[in-house]
Amino acid sequence: MNPGELRARLTSIAGAHQVVYGEEIVGILEKPPVPAAVLVPIILHDEPALLLTKRTAHLKSHAGQVSFPGGRIDPEDQHAEAAALREAEEEIALDPAKVEIVGRMDDYVTGTGYVITPVLGLLPPGLTYIPSPHEVDAVFEFPFSVLLDPEAPRRQKQHVRGVWREYWVWPHPEHFIWGATAAIMVHLAGKLRCGSPN
Repeated sequence: MNPGELRARLTSIAGAHQVVYGEEIVGILEKPPVPAAVLVPIILHDEPALLLTKRTAHLKSHAGQVSFPGGRIDPEDQHAEAAALREAEEEIALDPAKVEIVGRMDDYVTGTGYVITPVLGLLPPGLTYIPSPHEVDAVFEFPFSVLLDPEAPRRQKQHVRGVWREYWVWPHPEHFIWGATAAIMVHLAGKLRCGSPN
């Protein structure tokens, strides 16, 4: 898939917007989920790649997990796109002017009480990222050859607080990619492959 084809497919993905509930949610959330936004950064190499981060181990929530740059939507943020760009600048020093916003994917509601708006953004190759020492332990790329392989993600089960939970995991030689990030990747991959989510 070349950059032109990718841009066209991403534009079509961003056209329809709905809410997707994470499979880890059992029953109904006790209170309204907290609005959050993540930037889904796609680097336009000859073979495109997703840009991902690994959070530092000392954070209060989601410590050590792989994630997209992002966080809560603050009152001063005009919209999800502004929040995603602000967080990406804070976390990895990504210049907002270097990001071509394509649009939004479906909102994703997590079992931890967030409604995440994934914002699709295209990046030129060759940018330098500076991880925030407080928030980000590593910045790395995930190749589209793996993202678009329907056999790549696998389901994994874990017994948590008396309940069996099942979630997506993506293969990577160094990092464990699971949770909301993995689910958003599965959703994106399915839309890119056939125009509809898995």
